Amino acid sequence: MLIHITLTGGRIAVMLAGLNLGMSTFDVGLLIALFALIPMFAAISMGRLIDRIGAFGPMRLAGVLTVTGIALPFVWLHWVSLGIAAVFIGLGHAAFQLGTQQQLGQAEPEQRLRNYSWLAMTLAISGFSGPLLSGLAIDNLGYRWAFALLTLPSILALCGLIKKRAVITASHQIKETPAVRHKAIDLLKIRDLRYTFAANGLLAGAWDTHMFLVPLYGVSRDFSATTIGLILAAFALATFLIRTVLPLIQRWASPWQLIHFAMVTTGLNFVLYPLFDEFWILMSLSFVLGLSLGCTQPSILALLQQHAPPGRKAEAFGLRMSLINGSQVSLPITFGALGAFIGITPLFWAAALAVSGGAWLTRRADREKARDKHAKPPQDTIK
Repeated sequence: MLIHITLTGGRIAVMLAGLNLGMSTFDVGLLIALFALIPMFAAISMGRLIDRIGAFGPMRLAGVLTVTGIALPFVWLHWVSLGIAAVFIGLGHAAFQLGTQQQLGQAEPEQRLRNYSWLAMTLAISGFSGPLLSGLAIDNLGYRWAFALLTLPSILALCGLIKKRAVITASHQIKETPAVRHKAIDLLKIRDLRYTFAANGLLAGAWDTHMFLVPLYGVSRDFSATTIGLILAAFALATFLIRTVLPLIQRWASPWQLIHFAMVTTGLNFVLYPLFDEFWILMSLSFVLGLSLGCTQPSILALLQQHAPPGRKAEAFGLRMSLINGSQVSLPITFGALGAFIGITPLFWAAALAVSGGAWLTRRADREKARDKHAKPPQDTIK
C-alpha cells in the first residue's frame, strides 16, 4: 500500500509538474508512459526471478528505486528528472507488487483468497490517498516539497520490509518452482485465460484512461491541483467501498457478470464525462466509475487463479502485469498525441466505444461458461 501511494501520488505530481514546466500534452503522455515502459517488458522475467531467488532481494531493490525516483525531482525539478522518476517508480512498484502477490499466494486456497481481497482493499486506500496527498501538497507546499512528502511512504515500506526479512526469506523455502520452463504466450492458448486477459486489458485501459484524461481535462477547465486530486480520490474511495461489500455481491453475481456490468457502466460514464465541468458532477461520475471498475480486479485475479495451469500462477500474474503496463505505455502516448490535435472530449468517447465493445466479449465469455457447465456429464453416483 505504501509503495502504491508513491506510485499514484507520483503519477499526478509528475503529470502536473510537467504541465507546469510548459510541456505539451504529448510530452506529458510520454512521461506517464515511462512509468510502465520497463515493467511492460520485464514483469514476466521479474516474476520468474522472484520464484527462483525469493522475494526479499527484488523487493528491497524495488524499495530503493522507488525512494530514489520520487526524491529526484525534489533535488532537481526538470523534465529529465521527471522522466527518471517515472522509470524508477514504475519499475520499483512493479517488482514490489509481484513480490507481494507471490508472498500472499503461498497460503492455503481459502486464506489466499482472503489475502488477495485485503490486498485489493489496501490498494484502494492508497489509490485514494496518493492523488489526494499529491494535490494538497502541490497547492500548499509547491511541487518540490510534494515530491519530498511522497518519499515518506516508500521509506516506511522499505523499513517494514527489512524488519520482515527473516519471514520473507524463510517463506521461499516452501515455494515450489516448476522444473519445466514454458513460454508465457502459451497461456493465451487457454480459452478462459484468453478471455480473462482480454477483459483485463480493456478494464485496465479504462482505468488508465480515467487517470490520464481527468487531470488534462481539469487543467483545461482551470481546476486546481486539489480539485483534480479530489475527483480522482472519489474514484479510489469508491473502489475501496465496493470491495468491502464485494463478498456479499459475489453470492448472487458471477465474476463474468460483474465484469460485464463494469464494461457497460464505464462506457456510459465516459460518454457523459466531457459534457460537464461542474466539480460535484465530475466527482460523482468518478465515484460511480470507481464502483464499477473496483469490483473487477478481484474477479480477474480469481479467474486467473482458477484457470492458470498448476505451477504457473505467478507467471500468469506476470503476464497480466505486462499487458496492463502495455496499456499504460500506449494510451498516454496515443491520447497525448491525439489530445494536442482533437481535444480531450473525443478521447473520452473513443474510450467509451472501446469499452462498450468489450461488453460483447464479456457476455460471450459468460454464456460459454454457462454452456460448459451444463454440458458436463453427470457425476457417477455408484458407490
